[in-house]
Amino acid sequence: MKKWFNREEGQGMVEYGLILALVAVVVIAVLTVLGPAVGNVFSSVVNSL
Repeated sequence: MKKWFNREEGQGMVEYGLILALVAVVVIAVLTVLGPAVGNVFSSVVNSL
């Protein structure tokens, strides 16, 4: 029974999944905050052409 509780095979995958989820949350937050500003920059570039 002790052997069954000490298995660590899936630990690495869980850690990678948590890191991936954290990166996704950060990217979504940055795009939400900076998205309109980047859109405005592209609009002004297009309008100046």
